[in-house]
Amino acid sequence: MKRIFIINPSAGARNSEKDIQKKLSDNDVQDYEIYVTKSKGDATQYVAKRCEETKEDLLFIACGGDGTLNEVASGCVGHPNAVLTVYPCGSGNDYVKYYGDKSYFLDIKRLLGGKEDKIDMIKVGDRYAVNACHFGFDSKVAKTMTKVKYKKVIGGKNAYNTGVLVALFTAMKNKCRVIADGEELNKKCILLCTVTNGKYVGGSYKCAPRSLNNDGLMEVCCINPVSRFKFIKLINTYKNGLHLDDKSLVNVLKYRQAKKVEIIADKPDFPVSLDGEVIEGEKFEVEILKQAVRFLVPDGIQEE
Repeated sequence: MKRIFIINPSAGARNSEKDIQKKLSDNDVQDYEIYVTKSKGDATQYVAKRCEETKEDLLFIACGGDGTLNEVASGCVGHPNAVLTVYPCGSGNDYVKYYGDKSYFLDIKRLLGGKEDKIDMIKVGDRYAVNACHFGFDSKVAKTMTKVKYKKVIGGKNAYNTGVLVALFTAMKNKCRVIADGEELNKKCILLCTVTNGKYVGGSYKCAPRSLNNDGLMEVCCINPVSRFKFIKLINTYKNGLHLDDKSLVNVLKYRQAKKVEIIADKPDFPVSLDGEVIEGEKFEVEILKQAVRFLVPDGIQEE
């Protein structure tokens, strides 16, 4: 199987191409290609084009963060000869946390010698998400992260926390309706809502501890507006993935598994984040594509 490393030179703190080439050499890896992305969306177009040119199985290794993985995975959808995996060298790398220790994915020998699985994909209009579709408070966080991710101190691994701080003053009430498989989960406003395939967002926030990424169901967690004081008290509960069993949140949180979620906003520029990238609209239909992509899991790894 031909191995194609898709490298995003903008991901993480530095260009990872030299590191990857050294690891490939050290592990005597043969028959591979390296493609360095040129612009936003380039990886999706490149992957789809390569898949259309042959019936041979092609392994695409997304080298970057969740955004790079999203682009490569989006190019794989609809192409049964595409196999996906990830070398997580971005700032957040949320999706691989589903499998526990990301060091397995950074071990080239384990990565390329892994076992193949099939994973679900989230579809929103003509766009896709591997890890999460989230909105409300989280959309403001994502927009802020985009602005600060390359800045010192407040960017990089701290970008999500910076986004949270900004959102505390600007996004505590977000007008929209959320409908999961026909059930309306809220009335007028939400604090936040996550619709996920993975388990983590924001680098370390375990928003969907019960998620299975191949069961054909999305994890929907809708939280009603609360005071800033209560929200700050609950951050660690949410971060550690304990919010679904917290009895104090019975009247605040609704959790469902669903195959389809509708988001209906009151304005045409309501922001929704797909694996960290913000899109805007007034109405969104979110659906799950069961086991839509072949995914290579590193050798020896066990799901969290």
